[in-house]
Amino acid sequence: MHILLTGAAGFIGAHTAQRLLARGDTVLGIDNLNSYYAVALKQARLAPLLAQAGFSFEPLDVADRAAMAALFARQRFDAVVHLAAQAGVRYSITHPEAYLDSNLTGFGHILEGCRAQGLGHLVYASSSSVYGGNTKMPFEESDPVDHPVSLYAATKKANELMAHTYSHLYRLPTTGLRFFTVYGPWGRPDMAYFSFTRAVLEGRPIQVFNHGHMKRDFTYIDDIVEGLLRVLDKPATAEKAGGAPCRVFNIGNQDPVALMEFIGCIEQALGREAIKEFLPMQDGDVPATYASTEALQRWVGFAPSTPLQDGIHRFVRWYRDYHAV
Repeated sequence: MHILLTGAAGFIGAHTAQRLLARGDTVLGIDNLNSYYAVALKQARLAPLLAQAGFSFEPLDVADRAAMAALFARQRFDAVVHLAAQAGVRYSITHPEAYLDSNLTGFGHILEGCRAQGLGHLVYASSSSVYGGNTKMPFEESDPVDHPVSLYAATKKANELMAHTYSHLYRLPTTGLRFFTVYGPWGRPDMAYFSFTRAVLEGRPIQVFNHGHMKRDFTYIDDIVEGLLRVLDKPATAEKAGGAPCRVFNIGNQDPVALMEFIGCIEQALGREAIKEFLPMQDGDVPATYASTEALQRWVGFAPSTPLQDGIHRFVRWYRDYHAV
């Protein structure tokens, strides 16, 4: 297939591009290479992709209406994998405009391009953040998600609603994936496992929010990409007769890990103990996430399962190599 991959220089995007190319797809990657975190890391992710046949790249911003319309006018795609977004719960409190532009306006431009082409399938990134203040565990796709606790979460829920509308009106097959705390090599520096590793190696304290009383369903990057590709190859259909060809799935490890246990895995992999600074819960955070992946397993026969200890060791090996420490 010929795939448009947005956010190609991002953490999940770069890993997804590698897998698509490995199986013989051609990929046009786009990314605005913004400075939310080090652009050098994004360029380093792109470098091995640019060396491969079948991959091309354009520095485009999905929020640029004219540029996106021109892109869809000059190229035809079999499917779109839309991973471009402004990420980060805490950043959304201080920089809301970035989320309105990228996550709402940008997603609208993607939907319009797919509609114009009569595209075969749009797969897009949602987030476990949509579950907001829910306390029922594990989170299931049928749970109400009407109480987001961050603007980031609200934009991701809005994406799901927008996708459903286009599926209903134009019969565009859309599949949203609610990612649960993705980690691994080439990850984002603003994520806890990355910043904790850096701080421990530099001898600085790590900030432990909610005094350590938190749990996360950490999901290894290879599992995320495997699930994404399986979903990509099975376009969404209507769940009920006469319904919209629109699906949403959780993709998580089904194994929430306590924050202190998570820190222990990093300490073990590094062979050093962390200096811990215990702090209250931050605005926009939730105390726990826990994915039910039964729907994903029924749909594509796969669910993430990489043990956290294995995934953290792989990340630490990459981190030491990339930063030469």
